[in-house]
Amino acid sequence: MDMNELLQVGASMFSKSDLSGDAGSNLDLGSLTSALSGLTDGDGGFDIGSLMTNMNASGLGGMVSSWLGNGANEGISPEQISGVLGSDKIAAFASKLGISTDEAAGGLSEALPQMVDNGSSGGSILDSIGGVEGVLGLAGKLFK
Repeated sequence: MDMNELLQVGASMFSKSDLSGDAGSNLDLGSLTSALSGLTDGDGGFDIGSLMTNMNASGLGGMVSSWLGNGANEGISPEQISGVLGSDKIAAFASKLGISTDEAAGGLSEALPQMVDNGSSGGSILDSIGGVEGVLGLAGKLFK
């Protein structure tokens, strides 16, 4: 799955999420895709590696592991999403879409686990975080 496909999955998940309120279902996927690409520190794209690093730094390494694995994804709260991404990124995301920050964080709490889960199947996540060496480095950070 390439970055555009991953962003489209995230946009679709966000628009269908219960926590994004009625506003989420009224947004077009192009706007959502654009807004999602600005959430991480990636240059013009969604940087899964950056997201996972921020989650680990926030004490959510176990959650990341559940998203990467084949089992059920552990849930993340809107408050945790805001803590990981930063309230400024959530506010900018919400502003681009014309929704409240609560709706934005709520929708992202459902969409991001699905994005990482979908991005980690088929090996594409290996490419996004530096191949096997990147995974080993990340695993070392996650399980310290």
